[in-house]
Amino acid sequence: MPIIKSAKKRVRTARKAAVRNSKTRRSLRSALKVFGVSPSAKSHSSAQSKLDKSVKKGVIHKNKAARLKKQASAKAKAAGIKPTKAAKKPAPAKKAVPKSAAIKKTAAKKK
Repeated sequence: MPIIKSAKKRVRTARKAAVRNSKTRRSLRSALKVFGVSPSAKSHSSAQSKLDKSVKKGVIHKNKAARLKKQASAKAKAAGIKPTKAAKKPAPAKKAVPKSAAIKKTAAKKK
């Protein structure tokens, strides 16, 4: 057991991170397994999402995720699954600025 206060804190944070990483890894494996058993568009997108999230959290390397995504896409293509496009959110409308407010500028005063 560590004696120094900062080392004790590192043990606590490392334990929390290990639990968080194991949950992410478990959900990733289950998503890949579901896609492997019954490939569908929904399970394919779920697997890709879990792969991206696990890379973002640092659980797996980005090249491994890219390789697994490529393998999953090849399997989906062989199964005849069409890729689904994500629905894009409309861009928020820009607020109109009145011309008088846009034109107003402070003029430099001459002495």
